Amino acid sequence: MIDRPLVIATRNKGKIEELKSLFSGFPISLKSLNDFGPIPEPVEDGKTFEDNAYRKAHFTARVLGFPALADDSGLTVAALGGAPGVFSARYAGEGAGDEANIRKLLKAMEGVSDRKAAFECVISIAVPRGPALTYEGKCEGEIATDPGGKNGFGYEPGFFYPPLGKTFAELSREEKNLVSHRGKAVAKLLAEFDKVLAWLEQRIAEEPF
Repeated sequence: MIDRPLVIATRNKGKIEELKSLFSGFPISLKSLNDFGPIPEPVEDGKTFEDNAYRKAHFTARVLGFPALADDSGLTVAALGGAPGVFSARYAGEGAGDEANIRKLLKAMEGVSDRKAAFECVISIAVPRGPALTYEGKCEGEIATDPGGKNGFGYEPGFFYPPLGKTFAELSREEKNLVSHRGKAVAKLLAEFDKVLAWLEQRIAEEPF
C-alpha cells in the first residue's frame, strides 16, 4: 500500500460512490476533491475522453501533490454522429443539469429508429510530472424512448441495456458495476493492481511531491 492517498479528481457524488465501491477491498486509500478545499477547475478542452481524463488527473496531481485518478466518460449516439461525446456533461449548455441534458437528447432522438448508443469511459492515473496510466471501458446499449429508474446519474435513466432489459438507472449498483463502461475500465485497472501500485511507488520515490 502506498503511503499517500489516491485522489479521485471529481466532486460528483455519484462517480465518487461508484468508484469507491469498485475499489472496495483493495489496499489503497481513496479521497476525492470533496475532501479538500476549493481548487481551480481544470480546462477540459480535449478532443477525446483520453485527452480530458489525463488533463484532469495531471492537473489535480500537480495542484494537490498526490497521485490522482480521473475518469472522463460520456455518451456517444450513432444517429447523432457520436454526439454528445466529450460534451456530454454540458450538452444542454454550461451548467446544465442531468434532466436538461436528457431532455435535449430525447428531443434530438424523436422519430429516430436507430437508437444505438454507447457509454465510453477512460480512466487516467497521473502524478505531478511525467506519464500516466490509462484504462478504457465501453458499454453498448440504446437510447430509451422514455427515461426510467432512480438509481443512476447523468444519462443513465435514458440508457437502455438490452441484455438485462433495464435502463442503467434501474440497475442495482452491483449489476451496473459488472457491465458499465466505468466498471469495465476499473476492472482492467484492478486486474493489474500490483503493477499499478509498483508504478505509483516508483513515481512517488522519483518525484518531489
